[in-house]
Amino acid sequence: MPRNYTTHRYWTGILNASLCKFFILRALCDGPAHGYEIIRRVARISDEFCVPTEGTIYPVLSEFQQCGCVTCQPEIVNGRTRKVYTLTLKGREAYQAGKEVWQQGLSSVHRAVTKKR
Repeated sequence: MPRNYTTHRYWTGILNASLCKFFILRALCDGPAHGYEIIRRVARISDEFCVPTEGTIYPVLSEFQQCGCVTCQPEIVNGRTRKVYTLTLKGREAYQAGKEVWQQGLSSVHRAVTKKR
């Protein structure tokens, strides 16, 4: 089935997919957190624009762990083990690089959409 490029849903999905990793890094700048807390932080930070699912967040966290951007430690709460993720120095550097690129990209988008034809 061909994509419908004329819908807000399509463009929102594209933007969310691109922003998800950036917002996860940003959420971890606020301190260590388990997956559900990261989801809540991302939703808050993005004013509910980007709300990653568990199916999205854990593969991203695993990728960040493999590349050294986050560490993961088990924590037992009420007899249950959950993983707590902490941003590393490399993760902070990745966030900073992403922030600079997003600022530049958003500035370019703003110029493009406000430019008179």
